[in-house]
Amino acid sequence: MPRIELARQTIADGLWLPMVTPLRNDQIDIDGVQRLASHYAAAGVDGLIVLGTTGEGGLLADAERFMITAATLEAVQGAVPVMAGVGGVATHAVCEQVRRLDRLDLAGYLVPPPYYLRVSDEGIAWHMRSVASHTARPLMLYNVPKRTGCTISPDLTWRLAAHPQIVAIKECDPAGMRALACQDRIDVFCGDDAAMLDHLLRGGAGIVPAAAHIRPDLFVRLLQLARTGREEAARALFRQLSPLIGLLFSEPNPAPVKAALALCGLARQEVRRPLAPASKSLVAKLDAAIALLPSAIAAQAA
Repeated sequence: MPRIELARQTIADGLWLPMVTPLRNDQIDIDGVQRLASHYAAAGVDGLIVLGTTGEGGLLADAERFMITAATLEAVQGAVPVMAGVGGVATHAVCEQVRRLDRLDLAGYLVPPPYYLRVSDEGIAWHMRSVASHTARPLMLYNVPKRTGCTISPDLTWRLAAHPQIVAIKECDPAGMRALACQDRIDVFCGDDAAMLDHLLRGGAGIVPAAAHIRPDLFVRLLQLARTGREEAARALFRQLSPLIGLLFSEPNPAPVKAALALCGLARQEVRRPLAPASKSLVAKLDAAIALLPSAIAAQAA
């Protein structure tokens, strides 16, 4: 896509699911990718994100990344927008990811700071602007300090929001979410599943919950309740979801999510090494927690 001057863009508010990458014998299971994409599009999510942390994006080859993204877009046929995660240590390599993926009809890119290097604010800003210069599409910043070793501070977020293509942030730090609340310079999406309800009740733009892989209808309902001011019902539903959410993050993501999907008959448990499958004890706890989730009828009545 040729680089053009753009007015400020947007990324749709709501629930964006950070989709897992199904594997079979360490190969991408394209049929599995498309089944999941179709399943979640039909469940009412507002968008899909591929190649993120939950999608094991850092463990995928460039050809695999393109294949997964193209297969997802083919499966949803425009029913929901699709974003792609692009990340790495070297800025030039991330820009090359964007150059390859930009041939596809994506809604934008989810972009963390460079990993491992613990770069300064100036380095993060340079990285983000460089990535933006390689596409005409909007960017969602991804602040996940536990994984990258550096933080996109609220002050830096304000600076980056002046760029017309940097329109949103997936914020995984609850303190950062609170600091960025109630402003109109950049849309804030919650990347910490345990904090999602409080974020929505403060008027946050949306959520990116890995836990929504399991019973997405309940998470869509939670969003609806929060958006329509039904705080008591939203809190009651969130209390029912909280045990599952806790279990899904009790071992390294996405192994617990894939284990839960396997229990539901939606995907295989396989993860790419060096990730390890969920422990047997966790799988048993997940099975019990899934069984205790409310029925769709009960959730609608809440």
